[in-house]
This record gives sequence, C-alpha cells and structure tokens, in this order.
Amino acid sequence: MSPGINEAPDEIVHQSTRLRILAALDAEPDDAPLDFVRLKSVVEATDGNLGAHLTTLEKAGYVAVDKQPVGKRTRTLVSITSAGRKAFLGHLAFLKAIVDQAKIGER
Repeated sequence: MSPGINEAPDEIVHQSTRLRILAALDAEPDDAPLDFVRLKSVVEATDGNLGAHLTTLEKAGYVAVDKQPVGKRTRTLVSITSAGRKAFLGHLAFLKAIVDQAKIGER
C-alpha cells in the first residue's frame, strides 16, 4: 500500500457489480428504493447474477430487500442502508486516495 493511503478497500463493495448496485441505490433521491427490474437494467445484470449479489449485500447489511405482493406476482424493492452508504462512501474515498496519490507521484 502506498504512503498516504490508509484505508483498505471494502471487499464486499469492491466487486464491480456490487459497486454498481450501491452506486445506483446511493444516487436515488430521498433514499428511494429501486425496483429489482429497474436495478437489473441499470446494473446490466441477469436476474440470477443480481439476486446473488443482492444476497451478499443484504447479508452484509448494506441493502434492504423488501418483497411486496402485487397480484399473483412479487415486486422486489431494494434500498441502500446507512451501513451500505457508509461502506460505499468509504470505498469511494479509498479509490479517490489512490487517484490523489497517483497525481502526487506525477509531480
């Protein structure tokens, strides 16, 4: 690890699909949840792939998954938790520190 970079990456957030999931959820105004179908489209994942990553994020406490009956189907809503937002922003700070360190090294 380079001098000046004190934080370690969050290995749960670090995986690219999970990073995109948290970024999409963090971008929602007023902490609004995203529908599974919309999130799948934004993240460009398959049902199974998104479901597996959401399970990992939910077990970590980073997202909340709410299943609501709608007629004969179920609507799945996903929202970021405060722990998830903290982990996401911490990971962004880690990445920014790497970029900032690289810029210092260019001088």
